[in-house]
Amino acid sequence: MVKIRLKRIGAKKSPFYRVVVADSRYPRNGRFIEEIGYYNPLTEPADIKIDAEKATAWLQNGAQPTETVRALLKRSEILK
Repeated sequence: MVKIRLKRIGAKKSPFYRVVVADSRYPRNGRFIEEIGYYNPLTEPADIKIDAEKATAWLQNGAQPTETVRALLKRSEILK
């Protein structure tokens, strides 16, 4: 099953995430299919940049976003 989820990068206590499309069997920071954006929760307001075309294409192909990514997609107005 293909999921759209967050891949954590960044140092200890300073998280930075990449939004990636990955097979659900792979580990969180492991292999992924495509990187479609990033999320920085430390800035105020949080910095979210997701490629809308790639995200909608993956969603139409059946990729399932995690709860956090679904919230990010709604905040960036890709999902209604």
